Amino acid sequence: MSKSIYTKLIDKEAKLAVIGLGYVGLPIALEFAKTIKVVGFDINAERVEMMKNKIDPSNELDASEFEGCDIEFSANIEDLRDVQFFVVAVPTPIDEANLPNLGPLIGATKTVGRVLKKGDYVVFESTVYPGCTEEDCVPVLEAKSGLKFRDDFKVGYSPERINPGDKEHTLQNVIKVVSGCSEESLEEIAKTYELVVHVGVHRASSIKVAEAAKIIENTQRDVNIALINELSIIFDRLGINTYDVLEAAGTKWNFLKFSPGLVGGHCIGVDPYYLTHKAMQAGYHSKVITSGRYVNDSMGYYIGKQTVKKILAQGKSIQNAKVLVMGATFKEDVTDIRNSKVIDIIKELRSFQVSVDLVDPHASSAEMEHEYGVPLTAVPTNDYDAIIVAVNHAAYKNLTETDFKVMLKDGSGVFVDVKGMYKSKIHDLEYWSL
Repeated sequence: MSKSIYTKLIDKEAKLAVIGLGYVGLPIALEFAKTIKVVGFDINAERVEMMKNKIDPSNELDASEFEGCDIEFSANIEDLRDVQFFVVAVPTPIDEANLPNLGPLIGATKTVGRVLKKGDYVVFESTVYPGCTEEDCVPVLEAKSGLKFRDDFKVGYSPERINPGDKEHTLQNVIKVVSGCSEESLEEIAKTYELVVHVGVHRASSIKVAEAAKIIENTQRDVNIALINELSIIFDRLGINTYDVLEAAGTKWNFLKFSPGLVGGHCIGVDPYYLTHKAMQAGYHSKVITSGRYVNDSMGYYIGKQTVKKILAQGKSIQNAKVLVMGATFKEDVTDIRNSKVIDIIKELRSFQVSVDLVDPHASSAEMEHEYGVPLTAVPTNDYDAIIVAVNHAAYKNLTETDFKVMLKDGSGVFVDVKGMYKSKIHDLEYWSL
């Protein structure tokens, strides 16, 4: 009787490869490599060289986390030929029209297809719409390998749940949803993931169910945040502080505690578009999800407009105004600038001819200039008409009103606190928050 894929992996007679070594793929690859043989594959040779030197290009992991790992990093497809278990963890972004961009996923699937052999397993982790694995990826695997799905190779889906910058909810201690194309494959995939997920796995009834479970995790958060963002717009018109309202409402045991803000990044700001796209194909035009996306996508422009109004209300010329925006990344205390909505604030301000400086303790100026054409300012000046704290970085938490006054022209001006971090700490400046 031939050995199962799981047994071969733990006996180190088979290798597991992780395709795509970003903030999702690298932690998975290193965790598996503590127990089994792993090939970490990425098409970016420069990133691969960094990882060979125990450097995480995403700045999430310390060099110590590379220690004691049986892993070979490579950008060469030949190093995948003796792999039997593939984990695909590449990005699934959207294009300018907010439609799914499956380019990276299909590209990675073609790579796996070229080296796929009889008996191999392929598990996808990238966030996709229900049906994508079997309808879009499997045909590519079959075409490139000449093999037949289910008969010759098995496929599964196990959505990633890694949260950048979160040291509490890690791969090891968050239940992992797993699925397979058959009962046998489900069990082999589940046992393999149980090697790295200490709290266990949830066996989904089908690949489509697992895909749908992932897509609604972020869609649910998106819709809830959109509601709070819309409420903040209403409360601002009524002269009520949103955070005071949330604090009061939060005293009820079943009140859901969401707060207003910018919704960017490559999860919450992207995933709902995959679901609405698939819904459209199925003949249903999503209303609630689409409305939520509209509200959240417009918040950066709203904050920019409100800042302009506040500057004008102080009797200043808007064309001569200068604003400092603090924070460029998509969320606090990470280096990731992908799909950061801070850029929308800057675009709106610049549309009024406002001069804008941008600072961030974590972002790369070169990356900001490459991605958005907005480099970081090395040292803020002392002649700003307004300051916008757009991202709640820990480095900003201990700043006082005096620190901000020093940077404002004549020690006065508009202070925009997007996430309400300085509520009740600003007394002399013109204060506004969502």
